[in-house]
Amino acid sequence: MAKAAPTPGKTLLSPHDHTLIMIDHQSQMSFATKSIDPTILRNNAALVAEAAAGFGVSTILTTVAEKSFSGPIFDEVKGPFPGADIIDRTSMNTWEDPRIAERVNQIGKSRLVFAGLWTSVCIVGPTLSALDQGFEVYVIADACGDVSDEAHERAMDRMVQMGVRPMTALQYLLELQRDWARTETYEMTTGIAKRHGGGYGIGIIYAKTMFGASEGAHAQAAE
Repeated sequence: MAKAAPTPGKTLLSPHDHTLIMIDHQSQMSFATKSIDPTILRNNAALVAEAAAGFGVSTILTTVAEKSFSGPIFDEVKGPFPGADIIDRTSMNTWEDPRIAERVNQIGKSRLVFAGLWTSVCIVGPTLSALDQGFEVYVIADACGDVSDEAHERAMDRMVQMGVRPMTALQYLLELQRDWARTETYEMTTGIAKRHGGGYGIGIIYAKTMFGASEGAHAQAAE
């Protein structure tokens, strides 16, 4: 018979058990993205990038044809990683660029989290390729987008059917924090939420301003 224990599930993410790969968050790719508003997309991509940088997640940033066609990576994605070596590719499937494989192998983590444009090409390609090679794969669905709702949804369906685990940007941030009693990252997490967490972030601002409220207050009081 199963027995409950106060331990997290094995498929939950923690800051140091995975590599984040952010793919083609670029101007040209976003022009044709219709499954998500570009402002929301940029906000969600920023949330993911800031969360990864703040928690020290191993992160790979990559673009496609940056100088000749697709334009620069979003500042919101690049900014949290000053001095990062951004890999610019010709391949639509990121996984087929040997520099990506080399970087993944150097980092040495078998759990990968992906986000990028477009879902049906630039995310399906590397996720299914990584699955074939034995990696655990997650996709941050609302930090991805495609040329239509249909294209994005069918791409997500296809990946999930093959074993990819879908999640959202805010879920990613809160899963890395997971316990408000972790005071060393509390201010960072709530700060990211206030900037990029939509209604949840507005609620944090209100509660802190009006009442001095804190999600970790009960834990601190217990101490």
